[in-house]
Amino acid sequence: MTGAGVQGRRSFGPVVLLGLAATGLAAVAGHKPVVRLESGALDALGAGAYADALDRLGVDDGLPLAGALALVLLAGWGVLLVTRGPVRRAVAGVLLVVSLGLVAATVVGWRQLLEGFGTDIADRIGAGAHGGAELPVETTPWLWALLAAAVLATVAAALAVVLVPSWPEMGARYDAPSATAATDKPLEERSSIDVWKSLDEGDDPTA
Repeated sequence: MTGAGVQGRRSFGPVVLLGLAATGLAAVAGHKPVVRLESGALDALGAGAYADALDRLGVDDGLPLAGALALVLLAGWGVLLVTRGPVRRAVAGVLLVVSLGLVAATVVGWRQLLEGFGTDIADRIGAGAHGGAELPVETTPWLWALLAAAVLATVAAALAVVLVPSWPEMGARYDAPSATAATDKPLEERSSIDVWKSLDEGDDPTA
């Protein structure tokens, strides 16, 4: 085995683990609040009485699109593990495209929330009557976790595109068995599993 092949095999575990960990974190962070009202924002507008109403609004302060893309990536890494050859390389390419989409969804969604979240809440709780000012918002640690996870997921996917030809593949024994191939063998050449499969399918292996 060449040095490049050995290096590729050694990279398999770390890259896959990085991809799974990053996309798992992104899936969680994408459904957490990435922006919030600044502390004392309602009091600054004399709207502290609306705090209870704010808790009941259910205003979307997360990035569900980013969370959904992360779930797609998780499924994609699972597919990558069980495929081989050109299909596997194609899956790696799809992972890279979706990872870039995750980064874009995170950045664009965050900017949109920063621009509209405070105004949306002010309008919905009636705080706009207090001078019509926009409620100040700030980012939460979940935003930075999501952004970091999206970048790491992209790095892992890019590495997969480059290294996947040298990665180990699941052996053919994990494929669905061929009943025809099993029954075409002489009885003495069949394994006990082949014989039992023939019996299950209604064939007489002694015929």
